[in-house]
Amino acid sequence: MAKRKQFKMSTSERRRRRFSDNFKIQKVKEIETNKTKVSDICKQYEVAATNVYKWLDKFGNMKNKPERLILEIDSDTKQLLSLKKKIAELERIIGQKQILIDFKDKMIELAEDTYGVEIKKKFSTQPSNISGNTEKNTDLV
Repeated sequence: MAKRKQFKMSTSERRRRRFSDNFKIQKVKEIETNKTKVSDICKQYEVAATNVYKWLDKFGNMKNKPERLILEIDSDTKQLLSLKKKIAELERIIGQKQILIDFKDKMIELAEDTYGVEIKKKFSTQPSNISGNTEKNTDLV
């Protein structure tokens, strides 16, 4: 009786051969119904496992299974976008406040020039000594 090794193909012969789509579909169905394994087909027909997995990907029903959709409530991207919006809003408010401060400073400066009275407080001066020192009353019983 002839052994399998006698019919073994060379690498050039294996590269030249092509399997029909019907053959591939049949083998994929056998794998999906658990009649055979990928390794069995690889050994029997001298096909690389990667080729069989390509057949499964192309002709198999596994790709028709519903995919699970995972929703993230507070995903990082949503959180990042909301933080960027908040930063932009705060920067806008700071800009408005700075314009208001500059406007008030200019109005005070114009009023000082117009009326000749110093309106702006100077923080470098010390408080007056008119009120004197106050001592704590410790005689309370």
